[in-house]
Amino acid sequence: MSQKDSPVRPGAVLKSVRTRRGWTLAEVASRTGFPVSTLSKMENGRVSLTYDKLMRLSGGLGIDISLLFGGADEEDTAAVRGRRSINRGGDGRAIESPNYRHAYLAADLLNKRLIPILVELRVGSLTDFGELVRHSGEEFVYVLEGEIEVHTDLYAPVRLKAGDSIYLDSAMAHGYLAATTGPCRVIAVCSGTETQMIAAVGGVPQGDDVQAHGVPVRSRSSTENSRKTKNPRPKARRRGG
Repeated sequence: MSQKDSPVRPGAVLKSVRTRRGWTLAEVASRTGFPVSTLSKMENGRVSLTYDKLMRLSGGLGIDISLLFGGADEEDTAAVRGRRSINRGGDGRAIESPNYRHAYLAADLLNKRLIPILVELRVGSLTDFGELVRHSGEEFVYVLEGEIEVHTDLYAPVRLKAGDSIYLDSAMAHGYLAATTGPCRVIAVCSGTETQMIAAVGGVPQGDDVQAHGVPVRSRSSTENSRKTKNPRPKARRRGG
């Protein structure tokens, strides 16, 4: 196997990004919250990384988590042309959070500039919602079903019904509440990275999105997860009397 074909490890990506940006280990430590000694061990492949640590690392570096597994280089991302992703009804990477149920669409495309998400709102009051969230980038939200209430730290709450939409700065603290009984669903298109989106809302991947050692391996559609839950494998019958 040539050096070019060798698998890229998270530590090597960390060192490459840090060197390219002219950051010291101390600067990366302030961005990620990891001690300098731990970052040094990461770069030299002497520490295992769980999914939570990888999320934290990619968020601090401001890169998509896929780059830590040998995805396209930051500088090569813009050169990608002619990509497409088709999603059938029920498809999407299922992510559960206290306030939302997400289906991340076009999950097979890495390093997307826009993150399309089908979101079901689960909470109807700020008390239950908790602290408003913020992350880098911008977002566009279109109400598909029901009515929602949009809260931010700079504007008065606004109520939107099916067919209405809002475009906002994601760095502004914000939150979406279900304003009516019954399903409240929106389609959100966000700039930034999936890592940042998931971390901001405290999301947890569902199904087989994460292996036991914490490395994301593939996306399972919401439909597949539902089938797995609703149709468990029947138990084997005992033979004899």
